[in-house]
Amino acid sequence: MANILPDALAEELVTVARTATGDSLRSVIYFSRSNFEQLYLREDLERDADLDTFVGHEWRGFRDTNNAYQSSETELGEYRFTVRAFANGYLLRVGTERVGILLTTDDVSMGDFEEIAEAVTRLLADHEK
Repeated sequence: MANILPDALAEELVTVARTATGDSLRSVIYFSRSNFEQLYLREDLERDADLDTFVGHEWRGFRDTNNAYQSSETELGEYRFTVRAFANGYLLRVGTERVGILLTTDDVSMGDFEEIAEAVTRLLADHEK
């Protein structure tokens, strides 16, 4: 699969995630409406995941979430990111209107997720300019 991101941006996204999570980072996937690229996969993990299906579900969820909260004001404020909990780790989904990042981790704090989400959002927004 060809790279869909400039190498410098891909490296910066992985660095941001690694800095916030350390060895707890499992994977980093960049996605858009029509494509995705796995930027990082921890060495001890299997490379046989069905990323097409996984990213497809998350893209639909990302689109639906952004649409649902885009025009409505809630007492919680503006939508920022989604964290999903699984038996073997967590998934963070964050992005702009057109692209996003999926990060999977072992156990990390909510503060770590917030730090990653803010940094990734800035990087993606700067890249779209």
